[in-house]
Amino acid sequence: MKRVLLKLSGEALAGDKKTGFDEATCVGVAKQVKQLVDDGIQVAIVTGGGNFWRGRTSETIDRTKADQIGMLATVMNCIYVSDIFRSVGMKTEIFTPFTCGAFTTLFSKDAAVERLEQGKVTFFAGGTGHPYFSTDTGAVLRAIEIEADAMLLAKAIDGIYDSDPKVNPAAKKYDEITIQDVIDQKLAAVDLAASILCLENKMPMLVFGLNEPNSIVETMSGTFTGTKVTV
Repeated sequence: MKRVLLKLSGEALAGDKKTGFDEATCVGVAKQVKQLVDDGIQVAIVTGGGNFWRGRTSETIDRTKADQIGMLATVMNCIYVSDIFRSVGMKTEIFTPFTCGAFTTLFSKDAAVERLEQGKVTFFAGGTGHPYFSTDTGAVLRAIEIEADAMLLAKAIDGIYDSDPKVNPAAKKYDEITIQDVIDQKLAAVDLAASILCLENKMPMLVFGLNEPNSIVETMSGTFTGTKVTV
């Protein structure tokens, strides 16, 4: 694979703290991504916002406003993680689908692909820019737009299970599954809209645990222990 989109779970970025940032976790991610970049792989990044806010966090405020808060949480995450990446020697740029003053660059496919080809790690913050779409959907959309070879999902758990392993200790982990089976079985790998986008556009996914040792590099080197989602 020459170009990938890495989706980082917001909760995974928080580490054991469960909220905010765990700097050691973020530095560890940055060092792994640098190995990929040094090997000539083009890497785009999308972060979730769950370490600060989820669209369903509040049942009091309007859903649209809740989702807008979530979009801004991902902007904060990308600014932080981007600067951590720079601290270990990478060049980065953050794109958003809406104007954020001097903080980010307004997204366009041509500009994003140009930065990737220049060797920059390219961050896509702010989701799709619209409510009712998750960061999973935004990540798949950007992966399709930049013609990534695959989407890597680094999550707080180490793959896709037939039920929630936090609730069911006997939950079965899949080594490989089709995206159609993910949809049919309503498995919570990514949301339904993101799954259908993957199916329609033949975007494969690799789902793994961010906190597993050297998991990003191992996923790209072939020693993969998560779940491969085929199309």
